[in-house]
Amino acid sequence: MTGESQLQVRPKNGASSISRSKVRSGLVARGLGDAAILAGRSSPKPADPLSEMRRLAEEGDADAQYNLGCMYSMGEGVAQDYVEAARWFRNAAEQGNVDSQVKFGLGYAKGQGVPHDDAEAVRWFRKAADEGDAEAQFSLGVMYDGGQGVTQDYAEAGRWYRRAADRGHARAQFNLGYRYEEGEGVAQDYVEAARWYRKAADQGDARAQDRLGGMFYEGEG
Repeated sequence: MTGESQLQVRPKNGASSISRSKVRSGLVARGLGDAAILAGRSSPKPADPLSEMRRLAEEGDADAQYNLGCMYSMGEGVAQDYVEAARWFRNAAEQGNVDSQVKFGLGYAKGQGVPHDDAEAVRWFRKAADEGDAEAQFSLGVMYDGGQGVTQDYAEAGRWYRRAADRGHARAQFNLGYRYEEGEGVAQDYVEAARWYRKAADQGDARAQDRLGGMFYEGEG
């Protein structure tokens, strides 16, 4: 494939990659203030959310480590620093935080914050993929598609794309449709290609919409 399956660093749910754990850290900070009031201090100084998140991260909280990694990766509230982002993603990933495993794998795939190393990227993607993470499954499919860090294997790529596609991952649905359209790793099947293109197209994937339009024009599938 040329171009369809390039890895992309994708914030989760748009601008909210500092997700539930940021809220959690904010609630912790609020709780500290409430405790101070109950202890008799009438006007406690509000805890700085970033400082509180850093404190939790340094104490080993994997969610806080992930959120701090996201902040450094995107330059939100701090100067963008991929090396520092990778440090926090690694800390959380080693504790089994799936989102951090994906981010850390992407760091190796992109050479951001760590040296470019496709084999390491595959290793971390596989950890998260085995836990059912759709982004990791898609990314692992991409690695098999391009023979990056593994022997190129279209059938194995298709297997991982299907697992991610079944979980609603639009780019995996597009790539799986492409596999069926081209007959790479699977038996050529225009009906299946159109089915997966439609799923991705319904989620707004422009490439899938284009391919599906072409199939209607040619009467394929």
